[in-house]
Amino acid sequence: MREQLPPVPELDRSPLEQFEERGYLVLPGFIPSGSLESLEREVDLWVDSGLRQRSIDACREPEAYGTPEMVEIQLAAHGELAVHPPLLALLSEVMGPSFVFHHLHCDRRPPGAPGKAWHHDYEQIPQRGRDRVMVHALHYLRGLRPEMGGLAVLPGSHREVAEKTARAHLGTRKLPSEALIDDLPAGSTVVLHSALFHARRSAPGATGGPRYMIDASYCQTGMRWPPVKPYWRHVLATARELGLDRGRWPDLFDERHFSEYAG
Repeated sequence: MREQLPPVPELDRSPLEQFEERGYLVLPGFIPSGSLESLEREVDLWVDSGLRQRSIDACREPEAYGTPEMVEIQLAAHGELAVHPPLLALLSEVMGPSFVFHHLHCDRRPPGAPGKAWHHDYEQIPQRGRDRVMVHALHYLRGLRPEMGGLAVLPGSHREVAEKTARAHLGTRKLPSEALIDDLPAGSTVVLHSALFHARRSAPGATGGPRYMIDASYCQTGMRWPPVKPYWRHVLATARELGLDRGRWPDLFDERHFSEYAG
C-alpha cells in the first residue's frame, strides 16, 4: 500500500525567484529538531568507525577496495533526511516534478580545519551548458557561526559555463560580490544550484566546535548525469530496497538517468 504523507506547503514565488536569480536559498532551522541528535550520532559513527575513510578509499581505488560494506543512505536518519518531504517539495518547485537523487556525503570537521577554495559542483563532462538543474542541499546540523568559519557564495555565478576549478586560483579569499553565510541556527539548510561558485572558509584558532554537515544532491531529469562514485548503482539499489521513495517519487533512485562512471 502506498504510504500517505502529509501535504507540504508550496514554495512561494519570492524564494523561487531568489534561487533563479542568485543561485541559492537559506533555510534556517529547516531540519526537524527531533532528528538532529540522531543525525549527529550517525555522523559520529560514520567518521569514528572508519566507514567514511573506507568510502573515500573505494572511490579513489575501486578495483582495490570494491563496494563499501555500508553507504551513507543506509544510516536511518540520513535516509530519512534524503527524502524529507519539505525538501522534496521544494526541489519539485525548483526542478519540476521529475528529479533523481545523485549522492549523499557527511562529515564532521574539527575547529580550525582548512577551508576549500572557490569551486562549483555541477557534474558535466565537459562543462557545456546549464539546461538542466542540479542542486546541492547543505545541511548544517549545529548551524554556522563565525567562530566555525562560514560558507561564501558568489551570487549569480550558476549561470556561467565554467570548469569547476575556474576560480580555484583565488583560494578562499574574499571576493567583491560574494555573500557570506556564517550565522545560522542548528538544523539549517543552504540549497545551492550546483553550478554556483562557493568556498568553505576556515576560522583559524576557532573555538566554535566541530562543523557537522550532510551534503545531499539531486538532478533534474532529461539528461544523463555523470555519477561521482564507482558504486553508484549500489547506492541507488540500496535506496530502492529501503523503499525511500515512499511510492511518490518514481524517478528518485532510477539508474537510467546516469551515464557510466568515468573515474
